[in-house]
Amino acid sequence: MANKRLSMRKIREVLRLCWDKGLSARQAAGSCGVARGTVRNILDRAETAHLSWPLPEDLDDASLENLLFPSSVPLTTERRNMPSFDYIRTELTRKHMTLRLLWEEYRENNTDGYQYSQFCLRYRAWLGTLDVSLRQDYKAGEKLFVDYAGDTIPVHDPVTGAITPAYLFVAALGASNYTYAEAVLSRELPSWISLHVHTFEFMGCVPEIVVPDNVRTGVTHPCRYEPDLNPTYQDFATYYSTVVIPARVRKARDKAKVESAVLIAERWIIAALRNHTFFSIGELNRAIREKLEEFNGRLLQKMKVSRKHLFETIDAPAMKPLPDKRYEYAEWAKPRVNIDYHVEIDRHYYSVPYQLRKQVVDARMTSATVEIFFKGKRVASHARSYLPWKHTTCPEHMPESHRRYLEWTPSRIVRWAEKSGPSTAEIVREIMERRPHPEQGFRSCLGIMRLGRRYGSERLEAACTRALVLKAYSYKSVELILKNKLDGKELPEKPSGICIVHENIRGRGYYK
Repeated sequence: MANKRLSMRKIREVLRLCWDKGLSARQAAGSCGVARGTVRNILDRAETAHLSWPLPEDLDDASLENLLFPSSVPLTTERRNMPSFDYIRTELTRKHMTLRLLWEEYRENNTDGYQYSQFCLRYRAWLGTLDVSLRQDYKAGEKLFVDYAGDTIPVHDPVTGAITPAYLFVAALGASNYTYAEAVLSRELPSWISLHVHTFEFMGCVPEIVVPDNVRTGVTHPCRYEPDLNPTYQDFATYYSTVVIPARVRKARDKAKVESAVLIAERWIIAALRNHTFFSIGELNRAIREKLEEFNGRLLQKMKVSRKHLFETIDAPAMKPLPDKRYEYAEWAKPRVNIDYHVEIDRHYYSVPYQLRKQVVDARMTSATVEIFFKGKRVASHARSYLPWKHTTCPEHMPESHRRYLEWTPSRIVRWAEKSGPSTAEIVREIMERRPHPEQGFRSCLGIMRLGRRYGSERLEAACTRALVLKAYSYKSVELILKNKLDGKELPEKPSGICIVHENIRGRGYYK
């Protein structure tokens, strides 16, 4: 079965990482959770389409897809005279040398040789058979390694005495070993993002790359649409103009720096605080901050300088400044637009342009706003509402036929309902009072009045009278009364309100 094509949002992220951030195909592949060949293929197609970064503002996802994938071209599978893989690998160590240049030289001598994609595929397949171990050399301000410590710190409830484990988050820069640590009571996504924000603010600057371990919260979020890098985590990285490249699974060398930092933090923080009793997470973090200042100011044994001094002289000058505002936490979802051109987000309904009915859209939710995107373009923006099962509707999202409902007024509909009788008018009035949005209220009222055409005005009036007694203010209730012929039966009696006297009933005097 053919591989599923990447989403256009991820393709844009690949172009941003490689062209704007200057990452290699390997690094971009690690950040986006795709194969290096896929990244190279995207870059080749973008170069063929004469694209550059930044992409034109008017280039939507559909147009970008047509430029990158105009048609599929079958590749030859016949054996060709490939050069030595060792030779290719040796040549690639030279400065400014690329696979494309080597392929062009190869095709000059082999006009019927492999196409560029097959040339790269065969070389990378051979490269994957090698087990190359390199010493990690970290550039100034480039990588920040983050992870949770394995051990926890107990936090005691001062009232009940219950103990809650606190998780220690550790972040360390590659070049200076400058370290940040903070304890949290939850390892869910909001805490994970908040810890990163606090780390950047503690350092006062932003690294080029963030390297997390494969924690389920940030990397393998259980989402069927984005199973690799959590969309919120990616949104956070874009806001701070940094890159997230997770460590490879079962590759300890990728995260050796943070593993060492975690081990040292467990010794200098967790072990040092073992005899202290903490009654709140704030009290614990104040103690951690004191130990952290001491830890970063301690002289390294071999270099005879502190982590803080190395950070201020090496890492900090090479890192990017913080943005003016702190990142606002946002979650992403992929709802499907219902036939009433609304999407459900956290049990509330938000409108989108009616042309998007039955389409899958991207929703970005902050504490104050809800933004809806379709193929990379924002199509709707609403103030977030926490009222369950209510609607937030923009008139411009309605089709013309629905907008005509807005020309109706409640008084006009009530006057129309009075032609059937006062009970019909009353139940219509009750429905509109309970459904303040005109479209939802008018639709139910019109449905009730249409029942008069089917069953007659007299039966409709009797059914509405029964519905008022039962306080069943809905179209369905009136329809069921008519369908089951309950409109001709006696109305249920109201409670008489008479106090019942019985020897088994104690009465209010008993409790004096």
